[in-house]
Amino acid sequence: MSKVTVVGAGNVGATCANVLVTTQVADEVVLLDIKEGVSEGKAMDIMQTANILGLNSRLTGVTNDYARTENSDVVVITSGIPRKPGMTREELIGVNAGIVKSVTENVLKHSPNAIIVCVSNPMDTMTYLIHKISGLPKNRIIGMGGALDSARFKYFLSIALNANANEVEGIVIGGHGDTTMIPLTRFAAYRGIPAASLIPAEQLEKVAADTMVGGATLTKLLGTSAWYAPGAAAAQVVGAVLGDQKKLISCSALLDGEYGEKDLCIGVPCILGRNGIEKIVEFDLNDEEKALFHKSAEAVHKTNAALA
Repeated sequence: MSKVTVVGAGNVGATCANVLVTTQVADEVVLLDIKEGVSEGKAMDIMQTANILGLNSRLTGVTNDYARTENSDVVVITSGIPRKPGMTREELIGVNAGIVKSVTENVLKHSPNAIIVCVSNPMDTMTYLIHKISGLPKNRIIGMGGALDSARFKYFLSIALNANANEVEGIVIGGHGDTTMIPLTRFAAYRGIPAASLIPAEQLEKVAADTMVGGATLTKLLGTSAWYAPGAAAAQVVGAVLGDQKKLISCSALLDGEYGEKDLCIGVPCILGRNGIEKIVEFDLNDEEKALFHKSAEAVHKTNAALA
């Protein structure tokens, strides 16, 4: 029996729970929120589709009762205030750091062996904060951002290539921010064929540029942060862990010399399995990509400094 707790029943958390249930990734899902009735109502709504869709997973909504999350295999933290138009992820740090600290301490009281997936923004810094306050082994804390950024990259690639999104390869590394993420266009491909040989360089550059402002574009259109893809990306990470899939997914991981960086969490290619981050894969970056990565790392370090 597998059990997953999703903390935060806002749009992202509820979508994550919905995907976990409808794809039957976990046997039991607990959706927890501080606001009375919200998680219970959303869980009830989702579970009323169980008969329609032929689902066997069970979803329970609870208000601030961490005892109900006991013995979770994976905990997804989505808590915090969402971005508003014109707001950067970094501007969320003050409020969200306090929330994430409290949530982390509470979930670990009841699930000390859980793997934690961080979604809260600014995601790299919140993932780093969880490392600092929890003392957990670094393989057990995963920041979701790169999974989402890579999905957006592949979406824009598929449009440019007029291709099936499932047959497009693309990965984004670096910080989970509009100016810090690095879509690796040199590694982008369509069924093994380099994208650079299929579309003009300027079109590939536009794909990368659109990817970098993908979240901000949606925030401007929607008036708040996106939720379908972020929620699904978090569920994808959970599925890779619970299913021991050994899947390569870009995630925010604590670096200890990899890519020439230390003491920060930032998006890098990771092999995800039952032990969480089982391996960090070091791509052979060229000089330009290395420079971009180190610049991104400097920005993340700067944001982390605001935690003090």
